[in-house]
Amino acid sequence: MSAVPHRRILIDDYFEKIVEYKASDLHLQEGQPPKMRLHGDMTVMRQEPLTHAEMEQMLSEVAGPKRWEAFVKKGDADLAYELNEEARFRCNLHRQLHGLGGIFRLIPNKIATLEQLGVPPIIKKFANIKGGLVLVTGPTGSGKSTTLAALVDFINSSSARHIVTIEEPIEFVHNNKLSIITQREVGEDTPSFADGLRNAMREDADVVLVGEMRDLETIALALTAAETGMLVFGTLHTNNARKTVDRMIDVFPSSQQPQVRTMLAASLRGIVAQLLMKKADGSGRLAVNEILMATNAVSSIIREGAVEKLTDVLISGKSEGMQFMDDAIHTLLDEGLVSPQEAYMKAIDKLRFAPYLEGTAMGEIAKGTKPPKIPKIATVKH
Repeated sequence: MSAVPHRRILIDDYFEKIVEYKASDLHLQEGQPPKMRLHGDMTVMRQEPLTHAEMEQMLSEVAGPKRWEAFVKKGDADLAYELNEEARFRCNLHRQLHGLGGIFRLIPNKIATLEQLGVPPIIKKFANIKGGLVLVTGPTGSGKSTTLAALVDFINSSSARHIVTIEEPIEFVHNNKLSIITQREVGEDTPSFADGLRNAMREDADVVLVGEMRDLETIALALTAAETGMLVFGTLHTNNARKTVDRMIDVFPSSQQPQVRTMLAASLRGIVAQLLMKKADGSGRLAVNEILMATNAVSSIIREGAVEKLTDVLISGKSEGMQFMDDAIHTLLDEGLVSPQEAYMKAIDKLRFAPYLEGTAMGEIAKGTKPPKIPKIATVKH
């Protein structure tokens, strides 16, 4: 991973505001005012739209000469930028209809512990497994990378193993503790996720983190690596365990799917699906998780292709540490940590949560009798 010179550049002004307000993302788009995602909502940072000259200066400076040259040719670039000892940013530069654009995700340099993240303690069990496949899933911006970084840090702090991460770009930087950590960046240190994973199988790795399992080749190699005895952590952009299993199998041609179901049934150790929900008091967001543990029943369901039965297993498997997403959301609602509106929006079974909306505007929307209002975006003053 190439280091960015530690000199102040124009975009640092915006990055510092992101850190100050504890926002998650900075959105810059030519011809539009700069915006930040604050507790899940888009908030304007200044009223004046960004000019082409401003965008070109900010993006070229954060990219550096080599990556900027590549961006000019391709129109897309992914990289990481270190603001200071406290914060890094995952950066996506792109062209869009009206010119240049950039989206920047805040990555704290200090890796939070699993306890600090508030995830269920059972997740630690996945760190102590010697081999198999563990999938951490959720939509973009749901905190998957943060949870995985905490898991890797827990392994690093509690056991002596060789951990290889394959990322695009490298987000959280790990220092060796009890373990040895090798971090490889796609496009810099290895051509692709598949190449990095293939090489990890020759590098005496005990644990491999695959930043994104986006294609058939990478998923097939992850299954093979898990079968050979490595502990493989992977991510998918799916919202729950059932969709995750479907995605793992459906990416393969139909002629290969029976074999893949057998491989997945044998190697899967668990699925952690994650969403971020707005706190009822407006102070931030919190994670909510669905957790599937790979029991004999789960393995049989996957082998048989009866994925619809996984919901019943999740609901009945509480004593084994399992957690169904809607049950977890309901618990947060009962504790007053999230609003009925937020619970309804994030739930799988909307009808279960609709009664909590009675008498509210959202309740009328849920019934289909009242159109939603578009909220006004508050302005953050510098």
